[in-house]
Amino acid sequence: MQKIFDDMLHKNVECYVDDLVVKSKKRENHFHDLRKVFERLRRYQLKMNSSKCVFGVTSRKFLGFIVLQRGIEIEQAKIDAILRMPKPRNIHELKNLQEKLAYLQRFVSNLAGRCQPFSRLMKEDVPFQWDEACDKAFKSIKSYLMKPPVLVAPVPKRPLILYVAAQERSVGFLLALKNDEGNENVLYYLSRTMTPNEIKYSPIEKLCLALIFSI
Repeated sequence: MQKIFDDMLHKNVECYVDDLVVKSKKRENHFHDLRKVFERLRRYQLKMNSSKCVFGVTSRKFLGFIVLQRGIEIEQAKIDAILRMPKPRNIHELKNLQEKLAYLQRFVSNLAGRCQPFSRLMKEDVPFQWDEACDKAFKSIKSYLMKPPVLVAPVPKRPLILYVAAQERSVGFLLALKNDEGNENVLYYLSRTMTPNEIKYSPIEKLCLALIFSI
């Protein structure tokens, strides 16, 4: 698929394995874009499952996210799955929660820092005891997901804005750009927990670590 659609990828086609999206910025260009994709499919004798095809929509689920004109949103079902979760009662339920959150990490500001209270419970030979700090962190994450950000795509020739942050035990960054109204829109969040050695860094070293991580 990468070879077949090489010249179209990230322009008017997005592809993941056999999941294909044909996208157009203007409605009047969509028939032309579809024709190019159909001709390419025919040339390589690829067939589509008509029962799984949808045409002419302004938004659609793709790889678990909702892609629409104003940006990319988290599928509501994935948010609801976390909001409905009771507090974890054992290590297996905690791992399940963290796997769900990891899938949404680009949408969540400082996810590593928010999940920091859980890290103690992930260590071997540590009895599982859900304390007040864990409960507070869990509620904070749920509150955040009640109104998650919509991520936007980069605009050619428009400068990107990079914010880096160094917390006590985590580093992260936010990539953003200004829209036509002068307001900042989010492109991407990412964060990670520091290693035991990194935690010993001075504040300026941690900030440098955040910058290197973002790069």
